[in-house]
Amino acid sequence: MYELKTYNEKIKKRLEEYNSKRASIKNKLEMLKQDPRRNCGAHPLHGRLAGKWACWLGSNIRLIYKINDSEKIILVETVGSHKIY
Repeated sequence: MYELKTYNEKIKKRLEEYNSKRASIKNKLEMLKQDPRRNCGAHPLHGRLAGKWACWLGSNIRLIYKINDSEKIILVETVGSHKIY
């Protein structure tokens, strides 16, 4: 299972805020930790965001992250509406 880490405190706070408002987000984050490439609609990004992944956490909540397989870490770079792309 992967560990979820955030790029900085601002992102951590925003993720916790979303998590506290919707119980379904907590479940989706747990699923993402199990397989960050297949769960929650995960897909690789292209263009300027190549090498990063995105997934869907809720109706309008997206997560952009990097995967470090050697250390089993998901590094969340940003979370928010579809405008984060």
